[in-house]
Amino acid sequence: MTKKQKNNLIRIIVAAVMIIALHFLDLSRPVMLLCYLVPYLVVGHDILRKAFKGIVNRQPLDENLLMAIATLGALALAVYRTGDFTEAVAVMLFYQVGELFQSYAVGRSRRNIGELMDIRPDYANVEGPDGVERVDPDEVEIGTVILVQPGEKIPIDGVIEEGTSSLDTSALTGESVPRSAKAGDEVISGCINMSGVLRIRTTCEFDESTASKILDLVENASSRKSRSENFISRFARIYTPVVVICAVVLAFVPPLVGMAVPGIEAHWSTWIYRALTFLVVSCPCALVISIPLSFFAGIGGASREGVLVKGSNFLEALSQVKTVVMDKTGTLTRGVFEVVDVVPAGTEDAGSVLPAGAEGAGSDEKVRELLHLVAHAERHSSHPIALALRRAYEAYDKENDGCAVEDVEEIAGHGIRAVVDGKTVCVGNRKMMDLACGGAQTYGGAQTSDGAPTTQEPTGAGSETEPAGTVIHVAVDGCYAGHIVIADVIKETAPEAIRRMKASGVSRIVMLTGDSRPAAEAVGKKLGITEIRSELLPADKVSAVEELLQQMGAPENAEHDNPRRPRLAFVGDGINDAPVLSRADIGIAMGALGSDAAIEAADVVLMDDDPAKISKAIRISRKCMRIVKENIWFAIGVKVLCLLLCALGVVGMWAAIFADVGVMVLAVLNAMRTLFVSRL
Repeated sequence: MTKKQKNNLIRIIVAAVMIIALHFLDLSRPVMLLCYLVPYLVVGHDILRKAFKGIVNRQPLDENLLMAIATLGALALAVYRTGDFTEAVAVMLFYQVGELFQSYAVGRSRRNIGELMDIRPDYANVEGPDGVERVDPDEVEIGTVILVQPGEKIPIDGVIEEGTSSLDTSALTGESVPRSAKAGDEVISGCINMSGVLRIRTTCEFDESTASKILDLVENASSRKSRSENFISRFARIYTPVVVICAVVLAFVPPLVGMAVPGIEAHWSTWIYRALTFLVVSCPCALVISIPLSFFAGIGGASREGVLVKGSNFLEALSQVKTVVMDKTGTLTRGVFEVVDVVPAGTEDAGSVLPAGAEGAGSDEKVRELLHLVAHAERHSSHPIALALRRAYEAYDKENDGCAVEDVEEIAGHGIRAVVDGKTVCVGNRKMMDLACGGAQTYGGAQTSDGAPTTQEPTGAGSETEPAGTVIHVAVDGCYAGHIVIADVIKETAPEAIRRMKASGVSRIVMLTGDSRPAAEAVGKKLGITEIRSELLPADKVSAVEELLQQMGAPENAEHDNPRRPRLAFVGDGINDAPVLSRADIGIAMGALGSDAAIEAADVVLMDDDPAKISKAIRISRKCMRIVKENIWFAIGVKVLCLLLCALGVVGMWAAIFADVGVMVLAVLNAMRTLFVSRL
């Protein structure tokens, strides 16, 4: 509890004790008024001050003015009619109890998010000529070596140069299982080093680090209002003056009618009392407080699960998603190539599958020899395909076998040529095979009896049964030696992610990719995605999303958009996905490994690159919107009922204040449910 909340609680307790004590005194009305003004001012002086400031600033019609008019009017009626001063002071007291509860609930929500997002580092340990120096993270330049001790936060993104450790990433991703880290791994700021000492070379400045970007996203999320919040703001601006006018009518019209029409009795004090009660009930506290709190708590709950939503408007739109369009590489797949087939020349079928490191792989001499030559030819290349080829050959533990590699030449658009132990090895596409084998179509699967290459196609290559991946052809001394198939690896959570999205109400899932049709269809088949569009350039992806949006009824002008229209979400991670992320109704970026451009263009960021978080984000948004609607209908329904009962004189001010505070408390409690989303 904050200092301000404690002071308010003390004021409430003091006022309550004074009211109880005054209840047993028997004094004249003027003296009682003076006595009751003491607890009234103790508990309500800030409300009166806010009401006065609103009048001075020409913004008077808010709940503070309504409460001031109602309670001061009740005091006046007590002087001239009832003599019951307790009611007016108690109304202010209960109102302050409700305000205290609301303040505590909002503070609790902010503290939960604050603890969650407590990832901003206080310092960085920089290695210098005089040893390790503790400096402000803002002063650390790119390329600086920093030292992170066990228990410390990683202050800036970088690459580990020395050390191994386990990293606590729960504040960023929501995952409780630590991640291992070793030399060469990229690490992001905000993680907590749990065990070993790490030497990290920074790759960005502090303002551009992951922790800074996350904090900026969360801090600015409340500035983007949802339609529901804008509705409540507009509603309050219209509602408040309307109820004030109704209260004035209720106070003056019935008595005037009673004076004008014989036989109708209408006492001024009775109707003024009803009008004051009407004002107490009319305070729109439950709506004004609970709706923004629902979105705030929903965004905080999502953040705790590793899903950063940039604004409540995006959280609301996410609840209406019916179509999810997904990029393949880096989103559904790991973006890491692996060798899946090795087919030496002369092999009758393309079924010689070689998972890297498979037991017994070394027994296949032809496969071993082909990988041996290719791995050495690609020894100095940093291309992802070259890395995959070298990883596959490491299964034989033969890469450092002393082979001489000379005259390495990379031919743009074709591949690599090198001399390995005196043999000219060409690795690349079909164009490379044409060059390697004298211009003939020699990337066939066999040779003639005299060693001359044939024109036979490799089994499955270039046809309807082409392997689902990238085919790397190999020629040795001008003769075709075979081909290797390399494919991207599907993320372990991707199949479950697709299943959960369908279970959460997503009716259409589309995969867009620049890969070949066989590779795309192979991934789609494994994941259960039937609608696939392949061989797309970045501009083609935008056109595809435009087409899908038109099918969903999206207008060209966003101002004419139907707010109830089903929404389309696009999920991507690369810089080439940024235009599509911006064009979709909801752009979802893979944040841990995704590009800065994609994260900047997206509306939702998944911090651990787990596609399973997409369905969780949708379910969180739908739970949040369900709670918002519950609060809107509940608050308005109870308000309307109580206003009618007050106008008819069925309930008095005590019941009115209990109804007002009670509705607010229940609405706030309901809104707080959006913080607890771990089981969704």
